[in-house]
Amino acid sequence: MQVAKPKKKRKTGRIFLGAILFLAVAALCLYFAKDALLRQVYPLAYYETVMEQSKKNELDPALVYGVIRAESSFDPNAVSSADARGLMQLTPETFEWVRSMTHDGENITEADITDPDINIRFGCELLALLLSHYGNEETALCAYNAGMGNVSSWLENSEYSSDGVTLQVIPFGETEKYLEKVLSNREMYRSLYSEELTVT
Repeated sequence: MQVAKPKKKRKTGRIFLGAILFLAVAALCLYFAKDALLRQVYPLAYYETVMEQSKKNELDPALVYGVIRAESSFDPNAVSSADARGLMQLTPETFEWVRSMTHDGENITEADITDPDINIRFGCELLALLLSHYGNEETALCAYNAGMGNVSSWLENSEYSSDGVTLQVIPFGETEKYLEKVLSNREMYRSLYSEELTVT
């Protein structure tokens, strides 16, 4: 009767080790499945254009992807209530302003705004202009969403900015959420695609 006890313990130990192994394999499967799922939600759509324009405008490709995802969720035909269009949501007025500032796209018309390559090109040029103008990434992103007029007036108001460069308070809730979303998107893209988004 006493001889049967060690056998039972060995059997219980094997079951326990088997369960641990199963859980470890399941955890690994979930990890890789989660990574694959996230890559579907955060795709590298329009990759060649994004990389080309990021390099040309000295932008972080992860930031460009963060803006595209926040602006249009990769719908090239997206149109906002303010008539912003395409992947990076450019209004015709903004499109014309960027073209006048960069002297780019002489043969391009307003009808071309929703073309993905053209929209990304001008969206990246706009982002680069805003970064150069404000010298602060978060302020530039706020201007991308709320417009330069609003952001420049906020920077002049001591209730919103103490140094005229950074915004301690963003008075538009939509712009505050937009900034958070873009930055969160960028960090996810950096995490998922550190090698793919390296500009050489």
